[in-house]
Amino acid sequence: MEKSQNKSGVSLPREAYDKTLYLPTSREEMNMLGWDQADIILFSGDAYVDHPSFGAAVIGRTLQKAGYKVAIVPQPNWRDDLRDFKKLGRPRLFFGISAGAMDSMVNHYTANRRLRHDDAYTPGGKHGMRPDRPTVVYSKILKELYPDVPVIAGGIEASLRRVAHYDYWEDRLKPPVLVESAADMISYGMGERTVQEIARRLDAGERIEEMTDIPQTAVISSEPPGPDDILLNSFEDCLSDKRLQAANFRHVEEESNKYHGKTIWQSAEGKLIKINPMLPPMTTEEIDASFDLPYTRLPHPRYKGKNIPAYEMIRHSVNMHRGCFGGCAFCTISAHQGKFIASRSKESILAEVRKVTKMHDFKGYISDLGGPSANMYGMGGKNKEICKKCMRPSCLHPQVCKNLDTDHSGLLEIYREVDNIPGVKKSFIGSGVRYDLAMAPTGSEKTDATNHAYIQELIDRHVSGRLKVAPEHTSDEVLQVMRKPSFSLFLKFKDIFDKVNKSTGKNQQLIPYFISSHPACREEHMAELAVETKKLNFQLEQVQDFTPTPMTVATEIYYTGYHPYTGEKIYTVRSEKQKLAQRQFFFWWKPENKSSIISELHKLHRPDLIKGLYPGNPSGGFHKSTSGDRTKGRQKGRNERNFKSNGK
Repeated sequence: MEKSQNKSGVSLPREAYDKTLYLPTSREEMNMLGWDQADIILFSGDAYVDHPSFGAAVIGRTLQKAGYKVAIVPQPNWRDDLRDFKKLGRPRLFFGISAGAMDSMVNHYTANRRLRHDDAYTPGGKHGMRPDRPTVVYSKILKELYPDVPVIAGGIEASLRRVAHYDYWEDRLKPPVLVESAADMISYGMGERTVQEIARRLDAGERIEEMTDIPQTAVISSEPPGPDDILLNSFEDCLSDKRLQAANFRHVEEESNKYHGKTIWQSAEGKLIKINPMLPPMTTEEIDASFDLPYTRLPHPRYKGKNIPAYEMIRHSVNMHRGCFGGCAFCTISAHQGKFIASRSKESILAEVRKVTKMHDFKGYISDLGGPSANMYGMGGKNKEICKKCMRPSCLHPQVCKNLDTDHSGLLEIYREVDNIPGVKKSFIGSGVRYDLAMAPTGSEKTDATNHAYIQELIDRHVSGRLKVAPEHTSDEVLQVMRKPSFSLFLKFKDIFDKVNKSTGKNQQLIPYFISSHPACREEHMAELAVETKKLNFQLEQVQDFTPTPMTVATEIYYTGYHPYTGEKIYTVRSEKQKLAQRQFFFWWKPENKSSIISELHKLHRPDLIKGLYPGNPSGGFHKSTSGDRTKGRQKGRNERNFKSNGK
């Protein structure tokens, strides 16, 4: 690999400077490649990082491999004379648009709807380089400039808004995004196969309005629904009756989780939206082909070495699979990536690790061998025919499915082979681990022993000082709605963690994630959480307020007040005051929170919890704090919030 030196004298690879090794982002770069016109132009709300963890790079490289000339316009300026939308001209086939790897509203705002001050997907972490809802903004601009060129919207933002959905930031139900935007089609879910089919058919001369049958797309259609299709309650009917919106969600989730789902229809504002079924999970050969594309694994040279925080997190990591069968009530992964696991081959994973070891800044440590859930690699049903008929949203809740093969031996094999690759000093597991999956009895002594060995080896050899897991709450009542296992299972896992640490002479930390203000959660539950975690000597770091995002069970409960599967009314806090009252219990140990917490526990008639948190405090006594002190304490707590990524 040819290398050059930057101003600091650090050797950088040729790829860090040579723009011809990337998809072009300017007219100058197109000229360098001898192009007069691109076949496809992609607009992305993220910076262009040529890495398999960044969607625009994946879609661009996929189309390039299929023989198309693809250009990317990262983070176009939508405020000026729109020169970024004009600079590459008209594509031969279509425009593709994506808000980026995160939902733009989660990217921009906290759970209390306050503006964030940074953006991990922008050079320097700079805020304000993408609009709210780029799917709508970008498509309208492009249709205004090029009304006859097809616009295909993809990415997680469009994917999760393919039906009528509750928008937390506007606090109202909104129609499917195709109604609000000017896009011609949505490619939802993971888009490699879909976008190639779209390109192939447009290239063959088919008109975009004729392409109404492509799997994993949503279109505005005038054709009548088929007899086996599902016709959802209309957007207008859902506005008048929230229970109809809850009923709609159950259909959407069940069909998304099927191996072969049905076509879904919904009318909104005089238009009929057709949502074609998800494709079956990618084969190993298909997912290998995506990860084996010739990524440089670096940010485009246009950024001149500027730090892109999201890239720094994953630059020395390797993603092993897609999909998640956990079905957590607050998570969007299965709605976007699917419930079934698509796993890469061991050979593809090891080949990528070898590429990482050759990176100019690699110091010997793989930061993560993971996925949406780190330890679902290679897993699925023992009998695939049962899986193809299954409608369960989770293979783990309320108990682990008996048809699920939970053997962790394949993971152990890869971990060990990675650690034997020259140049690798250690590999870590940075993605979340489902300890309930690894601890579940299987009925096979051999598999149980293997899974126990996995847990021990994970703790002993693959923790970088801190292992993050997600019990999410301590209340069984709340956990039931979350679709998470009992907190008692976390206690058993912690016991194993502590024993392995003691036997190996290590002083590693277990870092649990918790959520406040989730549907079914009351202040009393949060107070009990505080007491439980105090007993375990935790001072919580990884915490968040529940943020309603489209296409989750929890969001539908938050908006409608009803559980989509049972019709049961579920208590949910909604005001900022209620949320802050719950959240303060995460930080019971801060002096500025003590008076407020004691006051709240008196209102709840729970002196036992006061004693549990503050044993030295007289059971009936507490100090009044001024409203100014309480506000100051809560603001400090907000400033110290650590949010998880949008996957969870």
